[in-house]
Amino acid sequence: MTIEDTATVSIRGIDLRGEHLSLAELRRAVPRARNERAADAEQQVAAIIAQVRSGGFGALSALAEKFDGVRQDHPRVPASALAEALEMLDPAVRSALEESISRARAFADAQRPTAAEVELGAGAKVTQKWVPVGRVGLYVPGGLAVYPSSVIMNVVPALAAGVESIALASPPQKASGGLPHPTILAAAELLGIEEVYAIGGAQAIAAFAYGVDAAPDAPGIDPVDVVTGPGNIFVATAKRLVKGVVGIDSEAGPTEILILADATARPALVAADLISQAEHDPNAASVLVTDSEELAAAVRTELSAQAAATKHSGRVRQALSGEQSAIVLVDDVEQGLQVCDAYAAEHLEVMTADAGAVASRVRSAGAIFVGDYSPVSLGDYCAGSNHVLPTSGTAAFSSGLNVATFLRAIQVIDYDKAALNEVSGHIVSLSRAEDLPAHGDAVSIRFLGG
Repeated sequence: MTIEDTATVSIRGIDLRGEHLSLAELRRAVPRARNERAADAEQQVAAIIAQVRSGGFGALSALAEKFDGVRQDHPRVPASALAEALEMLDPAVRSALEESISRARAFADAQRPTAAEVELGAGAKVTQKWVPVGRVGLYVPGGLAVYPSSVIMNVVPALAAGVESIALASPPQKASGGLPHPTILAAAELLGIEEVYAIGGAQAIAAFAYGVDAAPDAPGIDPVDVVTGPGNIFVATAKRLVKGVVGIDSEAGPTEILILADATARPALVAADLISQAEHDPNAASVLVTDSEELAAAVRTELSAQAAATKHSGRVRQALSGEQSAIVLVDDVEQGLQVCDAYAAEHLEVMTADAGAVASRVRSAGAIFVGDYSPVSLGDYCAGSNHVLPTSGTAAFSSGLNVATFLRAIQVIDYDKAALNEVSGHIVSLSRAEDLPAHGDAVSIRFLGG
């Protein structure tokens, strides 16, 4: 299945033409990175979580010095720093953030589910109501890039859900005086988030999940109900380890894009979009699935030219040449759709003839971008959609961050005496069938003596 690659950008090829593969075989055939660091990361993260739980603010301070090279007395970002960051923000960036917030709010507000109430008979009513969680901890990564857009993507749906207590954490930056990047602080200030912490990595997730006791003359950090936000392997591992103590959105891995394209696609656009995701991280995945050898060849040429010209050329080339990236040749768009559903991409672009109809047939993706003028970059910043999305194939069973992430469905059962009596015989019969007679007795006792 492997095609020898002689192009300057050494993205590998996978040829599935003529293959009739099962879903399991397709999942093995699509490009994925081997996560060889996972076991080591789990041991390290478990130790960090234990350190934070036992050591509190002292542990957080030690970890900030170890991993971020900064010293801090307390990780809480002062209100004055938030206000100053917004005041100093480039007006063009502020305008862009405000537009992104406006569009994200409009979409998030439309997602709020309504209560369901069913009358099953006289005096027999069952309701499902939606209640926001009380407190959430939102993580915004640092690392190779600055992500004020992730502040928006985390905060806006939580606000739309009605969450009353929101805390945000982002790694301290040595260049920013031990505070998170000022653009991240400015975005938090724009959204009215007052509780912001300069805490990075697994230690931030631990602090949110378990809380941190107050120190002398310093307020503690209350535990949260839900932790959301993307991050590196240590953040993702920490979220997995605290799942069950708190809710999480997902265990996000490196970003990924899959483009389904046919001969009608424009090679320059395909290459630009593959590079846009490769720019994130050397481990980012960029995958093209096409039934056109001519398009595949043209995209290889474009990748070489555009990668050489882009700012982060080294990072891009490393990502494109990794085992997680590939150009996959298929017989036709139909087989391409099968590959898309087996891969379950975080970001799926459809650049085919009648792209809307093709996109409507996709069953597994975090977000779908239709046609030439809906690139992933649009979703990253200003589409109104959310860019915190499932990765590593988890889009087959999970969803991107949305208002429902911060809501709980609570069922309310309200029967009167007559309504209960109407089904009491059925309850008794079923309780005996399950050898749980006390269940039936709990109903029957209500009618003893009339």
